[in-house]
Amino acid sequence: MAICITCTHPISHLYTVYESAYNLRLEQCSKCLKFADPYVEHDSLTLLLDLILLKREVYRHLIYNRGTEPRKALGKSKTGLEGSQEGADKLAATKNRQREKDRWWLILKLACGLITVDAFIRWAQLNPQISADVSRWTVETNIVFLRILIGCLIETFAFHGGVMFASYFVLAFSDFFRSRRSTSPAEISGVRQQFKFSLVPLTIFYSSLTKLFLLFLLTIWRPSASKPGGSPYYWDPSYYSSSFVTRALEIWDEDKLDREWVVRNVLGGMATGFGLRVVLDCHPVFTTVVILVGWLAKTVVAGFLKNWVGGDEHSGDQWMAYSIP
Repeated sequence: MAICITCTHPISHLYTVYESAYNLRLEQCSKCLKFADPYVEHDSLTLLLDLILLKREVYRHLIYNRGTEPRKALGKSKTGLEGSQEGADKLAATKNRQREKDRWWLILKLACGLITVDAFIRWAQLNPQISADVSRWTVETNIVFLRILIGCLIETFAFHGGVMFASYFVLAFSDFFRSRRSTSPAEISGVRQQFKFSLVPLTIFYSSLTKLFLLFLLTIWRPSASKPGGSPYYWDPSYYSSSFVTRALEIWDEDKLDREWVVRNVLGGMATGFGLRVVLDCHPVFTTVVILVGWLAKTVVAGFLKNWVGGDEHSGDQWMAYSIP
């Protein structure tokens, strides 16, 4: 069942289709009296931009409402399984199983694409000279890239496994605490009523789009540490008399600020925490614990993989630096 993206109240249908797929009417939520999901009329580019901007409503649309069948105003004919309540229940169960299979297939496709992009970004960070000159690509380069791809795949499985493991206990604790308070089913949000564990990896992959988008831009357009004439940039502290301001601004120097590390771990962790906050519907403290457990599992796995993926101690340390939050 779909939910309202504003108040998460469960709703049977998001929109009604009349004579054609383009002639539709959005359904109104019975609780907040707003349109249940206006995103059904938006194109993929709008969804992608709002996803990068971390809008809560687009997460609810993609995770819970994507692929929901509309109500058809014409051509209603209840025959066979649709003629009785038992048949309707069986039909609904069949549709739910098919939707769950489609969701795992979507997770697999997102994993293949995003892990490959992540592997290319990590390879470009470890091999900046080769990534800037395609003519230097050799068979050995292919082997290095394949190792990095396998390393990213294993790290991703470790992170997702740690997050799902922590999510299970967080939700179990939340349900136990809710049962002690004797909360009625009507008070449970639609997010918790429609929750399935397949939504956790799907949310993580959606949340990683913001991080990978910025990292890909940093890979293509690397910041220059020198002026156009070739002379390096120097920080002139004479503009400010306060030593505190001077030291604070020195943090942004090229030799002290690692933009890739900040985007990958700080911004990526915040985006993942935001997405899990939407799907788990729990306190931000519990979401932070879930992220930390996933990071811990990822860090442990990265420690075993660093020498094999990097090939030498220096590259292994660089791989570890981008794996540890």
